[in-house]
Amino acid sequence: MNLEYWLLERDITFLNHGSFGACPIPVLEAQTCFREQLEREPLRFLMREFEPLLDQARNQLATFIGADANELVFVPNATTGVNAVLRSLFFEPGDELLTTSQEYNACRNTLDFVASRTGAKVILAEVPFPIESPEQIIEAVIKCVSPKTKLALLDHIVSQTGLIFPIKQLVSELANCGVDVLVDGAHAPGMVALNLDEIGAAYYTGNCHKWLCAPKGAGFLYVRRDKQNAIRPTTISHGANSPRTDKSRFQLEFDWMGTVDPSPYLCVPVAIDFMGSLLDGGWPELMAKNHALALAGRQILLDQLDLPLPCPDEMVGSMAVVRLPNEQSDAVTKGGIAPLQEALWEIFKIEVPVIPWPDARGRLVRISAQFYNTLPQYEYLAKALIELISL
Repeated sequence: MNLEYWLLERDITFLNHGSFGACPIPVLEAQTCFREQLEREPLRFLMREFEPLLDQARNQLATFIGADANELVFVPNATTGVNAVLRSLFFEPGDELLTTSQEYNACRNTLDFVASRTGAKVILAEVPFPIESPEQIIEAVIKCVSPKTKLALLDHIVSQTGLIFPIKQLVSELANCGVDVLVDGAHAPGMVALNLDEIGAAYYTGNCHKWLCAPKGAGFLYVRRDKQNAIRPTTISHGANSPRTDKSRFQLEFDWMGTVDPSPYLCVPVAIDFMGSLLDGGWPELMAKNHALALAGRQILLDQLDLPLPCPDEMVGSMAVVRLPNEQSDAVTKGGIAPLQEALWEIFKIEVPVIPWPDARGRLVRISAQFYNTLPQYEYLAKALIELISL
């Protein structure tokens, strides 16, 4: 592994950047500086210095993701962003909330919670996997729209399968049906080029700690200006009755939800700059490199294990999935980890997720590709899987 800039242990094969990311050392050093600045004089930092620093971080993130800074706030993670939107909106019995069979479990739970509170009904669009084209996703979603559909919660990049959804087309098609979209973009920032203004969704939330490589606890919520009045944070604090008029209530509320360590947010510009400096071509080259490595790693697994192609190359970003044979039941352990995943770690020191799909008899292996990964790591994984495939 090319670990010059990461703290990852040298004796492991880390192929799971997608779950929690891995923050580079220079970004962690910047975080330490912010924390020390805070602790040297907490009142000065939080009451005088923090807001300009937060605005600076917001402006740089807005440029990176193609958004208006006035439509952007920081949140700890994408799950928090999904909760803020879903729990702010008003639904009635009989309303339909549309999502897909591949929605991330935490966000699906939020949708179910809101439905149980309001009497709304969750409608599942069945998105196949393996899959042959993005058009299958559009068809699956649109055919589930009805006059009762009030909101769609859609992934941009699916956690379990790694699929990149045709999100711009989905938002456009649903807008034609009069349906707003909340995009769960947890994996998108830093994996694919973003332009939220062009995507046009009413709501978009993403993580900065994954492929952007900011510290854990940094995410964002984008709310289109015409939708901001309805959206409140899950924690109501001082911004709710602020007399200030220089900022929207949307930003005043989300920017201060009680005392927290704000250093992850403030380090987002550092992460953007550092990761963009690793290659001469900046972020576009880094994204292309990671994409190519993910495809190459996937091909090694497909060839060595004699598995079929699960999806077209263009539906893959920096995560790729192969589907293992369904020969064995693969019940999870107490910690929620599949026996095969645990064996890969215990025997081979390989960190890679094994995901039940679509039930306990099917299994997906999801590889990630980040700057520090190398092709021999996927060859090593293939050899380990051949030995352990019966588990």
